[in-house]
Amino acid sequence: MTNASTPQGNASIPDENRGKILQRGGEELLVEKLDDRFAVNATSKQQAWDLVNKVPVQINPGAAPPQLTEFIVDPAQKDQVLNQVRSDAQVNYASHVYQVQGSPGSQLYVTNQITIQFDPAVKAETMSAIAQEFGLEQVKQIAGIPNTFVFQLTADSKENPLKITNRLISRSEILTAEPNIIVRQQAHYRPKDSLYSKQWHLNHSGGQDLATGAHVFAEQAWDITRGSRSIVVAVMDDAIDLGHPDFQGLGKVVAPRDFKGRDFNPAPDDLGEDHGTSCAGVAVAEENGFGTVGAAPGCALMPIRTTGFLDDQTIEDLFGWAVDRGASVISCSWGPSAVYYPLSLRQRAAITRAATEGRDGKGCVIVFAAGNANRPTNGTINESGWRNNAISGRTSWLGGFTVHPDVIAVSASTSLNKKAAYSNWGAEISVCAPSNNAPPGMGLPGIGYVATPPEVRTALRGLGIVTADRRGNEGYDTGDFTYGFGGTSSACPLVAGVAALVLSANPDLTAQEVRQILQQTADKIVDPDPDPQFGLRKGTYEASGRCDWFGYGKVNAAKATQAAIARRVSLTVARSLVVENSKMVMIPDNSSVGIASEIQINEFATIKDIQVTVNITHDFLGDIEVSLVSPSGSETLLQGRTLGRQTVLNRTYSLQTTPPLRRMLGQPVQGRWQLRVVDAIANDTGIINSWKLAIGV
Repeated sequence: MTNASTPQGNASIPDENRGKILQRGGEELLVEKLDDRFAVNATSKQQAWDLVNKVPVQINPGAAPPQLTEFIVDPAQKDQVLNQVRSDAQVNYASHVYQVQGSPGSQLYVTNQITIQFDPAVKAETMSAIAQEFGLEQVKQIAGIPNTFVFQLTADSKENPLKITNRLISRSEILTAEPNIIVRQQAHYRPKDSLYSKQWHLNHSGGQDLATGAHVFAEQAWDITRGSRSIVVAVMDDAIDLGHPDFQGLGKVVAPRDFKGRDFNPAPDDLGEDHGTSCAGVAVAEENGFGTVGAAPGCALMPIRTTGFLDDQTIEDLFGWAVDRGASVISCSWGPSAVYYPLSLRQRAAITRAATEGRDGKGCVIVFAAGNANRPTNGTINESGWRNNAISGRTSWLGGFTVHPDVIAVSASTSLNKKAAYSNWGAEISVCAPSNNAPPGMGLPGIGYVATPPEVRTALRGLGIVTADRRGNEGYDTGDFTYGFGGTSSACPLVAGVAALVLSANPDLTAQEVRQILQQTADKIVDPDPDPQFGLRKGTYEASGRCDWFGYGKVNAAKATQAAIARRVSLTVARSLVVENSKMVMIPDNSSVGIASEIQINEFATIKDIQVTVNITHDFLGDIEVSLVSPSGSETLLQGRTLGRQTVLNRTYSLQTTPPLRRMLGQPVQGRWQLRVVDAIANDTGIINSWKLAIGV
């Protein structure tokens, strides 16, 4: 499979391709219709089911999101049947089911909503006229993004959401237009099958298959704090058994929510809903003299049961609930069931809002599992050997959530301080945490659970994780605890628990400061051996202090908590250094390397505040990314590919507007600073006119 994105630029999309291109996260993804099915949203589920008595279709139970019903149809009759269904008075809308071209299993369900970001200069009457032209009805405004609204198709809409957004994106008044699509959520863990003494990942003193220092040094951290009830860890997952002994205690559970059952009891009621209970146990299981203990046993738990599907509204609902009800840390051990999944504008905005506006403006710490396919979080692999040749050739992998700049992406190490064979990897990995070891594997709808080729034939040593399990016989193991949990799904809530300890020690820290602490205090575990699947060697560190397998290293709860205490002393700025580079530099078109403009600072000092002012002109700013690289090699994304058709960027990025800059605090000023600009798409060009650093010391 080749990269499923196409150049965006300013060119108009031919009419014959308008239904084949999905606008998504600043990219254009090639999609194709599935020949044998379509999805329906009716006035009720019963009205949808009654369609089987009117047209030649069969219901595909459990396949589609809750608000839709999927039907199987003879491909030769699909278009005729679909038109007949759309004319039914009880049908709100009906749509084809899509998949990303060359990526089987990445089923996409289209809703009747689209998001439009208008140019800042566009007036309300012009927006209204455009909406009327396309038969759209405004639903709401997107908080935090100027001139951005959610619209809903009406009976006056003449085309489907894909075609409408592709027409809109060619309009000069519009920066971004995206349909709201739904994909199935995929939990990363695939388990093979009381208690504290068996929880080696927290602390151990050696033993079989246990390397020195493979744990997170929880006991030393607990000497400082075992967690505060005021620090709330939101675990978003399939379900959480709140009757479990490990979640009992005064004030332990706050603001539970079940988005699947649409109530406030996120308990499991289906077979296989075991994952969330174990994840919550790893993060915050209560210290009560029975069973297991979490990394932050004194912290509170906000249990959130997801619908099992991912669309714009769902992500807004999940993160909105967590932010509005006081979550400090958000743990997400899941990802999209798609090989290549860019986040939409609304999804990016929902996560950014949580990371910047949560905790009264200090930001929620958001932690995501990297995934278990032993594939890059954002990169290309030459694939072969998949069952039924489902994936082949040069295949681009993109995790979506794990590449968001405000997310802490967590990979997995083993009890032997080696890379877990399944763990995804890449430049986006922030830190790793101990978990089990197992062959790489992932589930794809329509393909089922499969080991990702090439097959691993060597022995994979490493202990599993002992944690809470759904009570009784319906969980992973018989009883109330499981002894073989793992995957990056276990590593993720472990990091979330450590982050909760950090905030318990110093609740004034911002989310980015917590991230910085976790990275700076991580243990540099090294794995020089080749990966048993591909023979890659990515377990040693670059000059920047990170590597693709482990990020900045394995989290160390003791060091991180101690660093949080040390940061209670506030930084006072004595004076500012202001340095500017006014030399104009052409930005190379369609170059992954980009161009760097440099500023040299020779003064010895420590950063206490920082601002970056950038002046760039470009034919299509949606093509470019702008990053600041410090003398130590630390790179911070200032501007992503979210500017659409704007042509002038003249903006100052500060600690307040760009929280990732906080990772620069405490670093030395002296050395070569770089403004790095990458133009990712062909056909449009631009210039760095100037940029300026203002550093408080």
